[in-house]
Amino acid sequence: MQLRYAFRLDPGPGQRVALARAFGCARVVYNDAVAARERARREGAAFPSAGALSKTLITEAKQSPERQWLSEVSAVILQQALRDVERAYTNFFASLKGARRGARVGAPRFKSKRDARQAIRFTANARWKITEAGRLLLPKIGEVKVHWSRRLPSVPSSVTVIRDAAGRYFASFVIETDPGADLARMPEADNLPSVGIDLGLTHFAVLSDGRVIDSPRFLRRAEKKLKKAQRELSRKQKRSNNREKARLKVARAHAQVADARREFHHQLSTRLIRESQAVAVEDLAVKALARTRLGKSVHDAGWAQFLAMLEYKAQRYARVFVKVGRFEPTSQVCSVCGVKDGPKPLHVRTWTCTHCGTVHDRDHNAAKNVKQAAGLAVTACRAQVRPELVPAQREEAGSHGIHTGTRAAQRHSTR
Repeated sequence: MQLRYAFRLDPGPGQRVALARAFGCARVVYNDAVAARERARREGAAFPSAGALSKTLITEAKQSPERQWLSEVSAVILQQALRDVERAYTNFFASLKGARRGARVGAPRFKSKRDARQAIRFTANARWKITEAGRLLLPKIGEVKVHWSRRLPSVPSSVTVIRDAAGRYFASFVIETDPGADLARMPEADNLPSVGIDLGLTHFAVLSDGRVIDSPRFLRRAEKKLKKAQRELSRKQKRSNNREKARLKVARAHAQVADARREFHHQLSTRLIRESQAVAVEDLAVKALARTRLGKSVHDAGWAQFLAMLEYKAQRYARVFVKVGRFEPTSQVCSVCGVKDGPKPLHVRTWTCTHCGTVHDRDHNAAKNVKQAAGLAVTACRAQVRPELVPAQREEAGSHGIHTGTRAAQRHSTR
């Protein structure tokens, strides 16, 4: 299992110049490769191979007056830029054929020095290393100071140096880890309960055991500060130094919001995985929800990021993670007797089952139904129902995708 560990970098002034040069050279090689592929497509010729591109765009280009400055950076990051182009085209063609899961991927586009994210990747043959003093030694850049927040569990296979829109630098290490080695960090799963989660906007999550996790609303709380920073940015003259300073101020404000949201998701997902042997959630159409009038609140909640964390942490620590189909009527069914009582207006937060007379909280009842629909309900003899017994889920909404998202948004607008 591969994991990424990211740490903040603190390069010196000279190292920042060297990193900017490396970002630019990798970007130029990437754009040259995309241009060569597009030229071949327009002329109806065969796409140039990776070896031909490497010879033309790197080896021979270094000998030309126009590209001789490519020799000022490590050749490894230039080769990685060509591999990135090949991977981008592979994903594009696989998406066209329907062989790639997930959203459709467009054709590779040219990169710009004004892009919010710049990155270069060093593999093992680049001879980078972590020194005894704890610094990151990069070829033709030097020893960069790293703010270590934890120890790496094993020797990383590669490192990606990233500069984000806020001007911060990060080192992202790829680690090969054995899932079995991480089990000692978690309690035994045999005696832990299972939990169903109902995600919403009023409350971030309501659990089947009755616990309620409030929504932090990081973006909403920072809106006043963001408005002020963006208003100052709009008044600066274009291409001026003051405008660049104002842009960095806006980017840093957004970065603070994103970092706080990510930290909240990490802490909550780790706690749920630690305390449960199985976790069930509803498979929400997040992209469709984001296109509704509740889009800003949906993005602020960050459901997709949270569910992705739950999924990979469950795999890492040998927990069960189940997604319930989005068409399951979790808000309409009584979790006690199983009678479907029909849809209810959004202002109805509690309701009484007409069959058994049980009084339900809308969100708590939905969370219990999510758990039961996933096959994680505990029987009278305390035996777990196997998750494999869950009915097959629909993966595609077909022509009703947007309409389904709108209904889901209405159902979750006050949760």
